[in-house]
Amino acid sequence: MKLLISNDDGVFSLGIRSLANSLAEAGHKVTVVCPDQERSATGHGLTLHQPIRAEVVEAVFHPSVKAWACSGTPADCVKLAVWALLDTKPDLVLSGINHGSNLGTDVLYSGTVSAAMEGIIEGIPSIAFSLTNFAANDFGPAAEFARSLVARIEKQPLPELLLLNVNVPAVKREAIAGVAVTRQGVRRYVDVFEKRIDPRGRTYYWLCGEVLEDIPDEPSDLADLAPTDVQAIRENYITITPLQYNLTSPRGLANLKDWILDFSL
Repeated sequence: MKLLISNDDGVFSLGIRSLANSLAEAGHKVTVVCPDQERSATGHGLTLHQPIRAEVVEAVFHPSVKAWACSGTPADCVKLAVWALLDTKPDLVLSGINHGSNLGTDVLYSGTVSAAMEGIIEGIPSIAFSLTNFAANDFGPAAEFARSLVARIEKQPLPELLLLNVNVPAVKREAIAGVAVTRQGVRRYVDVFEKRIDPRGRTYYWLCGEVLEDIPDEPSDLADLAPTDVQAIRENYITITPLQYNLTSPRGLANLKDWILDFSL
């Protein structure tokens, strides 16, 4: 398969090397276009007011991998690859393997998920991969699962255009409980900003919140179909959450139809 791989951790991150090299060794045609430096938590930002540059990267990846380092955001990287760097569209867009989880509402801020979402916007099935611990350095199990998932999709394509958000628990291979198809959960944080004083006596703030793991599950029309990604990761399952870019709420549409709206109010 023709695979386009990006990330938000930058071209020299261990996660993207593990993913790209594993898939190249499996015989896939791999192209990497990723940020030239870390662009974590940039969401789906695009560069509009300055040029985007892309430099060929050599001696970092498997010899068969073509790679560029891009000055833009993760979403820029995928858009630039599709419209300027590649001769033909890839069969799949992959993002990651991210150093740290992308669970629940994290996906709204994640550069990793946004790179994959840009693939969906361009009409290409996409997968975002994350390893759920910033301190972990063993990307082997996550890369192996990515390789098997891509092989599965090659034989049995997704029935519709989807982004699969995959999180792999950062535990030893034998401790992984299995694979669970999940729905998006909720992640909230406390003590989000730390107030500090710089050497000149001026106040500044550092975003550094702690995640609240034990929060109640929010009501959902999907509650009977699958556990949340947050819940399944706690139980050491690899989670696969299908996502889409259309954020329209069906329940909201139904409720608003009953409103009596008057423009004069």
